[in-house]
Amino acid sequence: MNEIRRERAALCDLLATLGPDQPTLCTGWRTRDLAAHLLLRERRPLAAPGILLSSLAGYTARVQQRLASRPYPQLLAQLRRPPLLLRPARLDYAVNCLELFVHHEDVRRAQPDWQPRPLPAGLAPGLWRRVRTLARMRLRRFPATVTVLATGYGQIHTGAGGPMLTLTGDPGELALWLTGRPEAARVRLSGPDELVAQLTAVRFSV
Repeated sequence: MNEIRRERAALCDLLATLGPDQPTLCTGWRTRDLAAHLLLRERRPLAAPGILLSSLAGYTARVQQRLASRPYPQLLAQLRRPPLLLRPARLDYAVNCLELFVHHEDVRRAQPDWQPRPLPAGLAPGLWRRVRTLARMRLRRFPATVTVLATGYGQIHTGAGGPMLTLTGDPGELALWLTGRPEAARVRLSGPDELVAQLTAVRFSV
């Protein structure tokens, strides 16, 4: 479970090195905005529902803007230390395994000349569990039988049935693809050309 602490620290180190105004893969967000989003999610529970619910999105955006206007070192100092509820590493891992990994890559892969990093071994099982859930939810109506394969971790089958498609990658790359970052994710799609093109064109929400 200490891997989640290392992932949090590595993300904060990168944000500190880059400064507050560098791009990320999240449209319209600079590094300052991404740090504010993570803080809002952990420390502003009344505003967090607007991340998912459009009816509350305006309020969430206003709270995030207020957080982003604070001194950047202050944002990072808070982000480095999880709130009291998440101090047990097991809870931090359960809540933030996917979130911290994906947003770390949002920062890394928006920079020029980025290179893949080895997937942190302690995060891989948790990411694969979340990939399985995401894939079943997001691909269940796709008009094919989709096999999602993470070499060394396993595979699942989803989709609405029909011709076979295979989506292959390590758990981290699959997580990025299924959370709406297809251009940045290094995955492989194989199957009938027309279905590969159709699935490639799908845009999942972040």
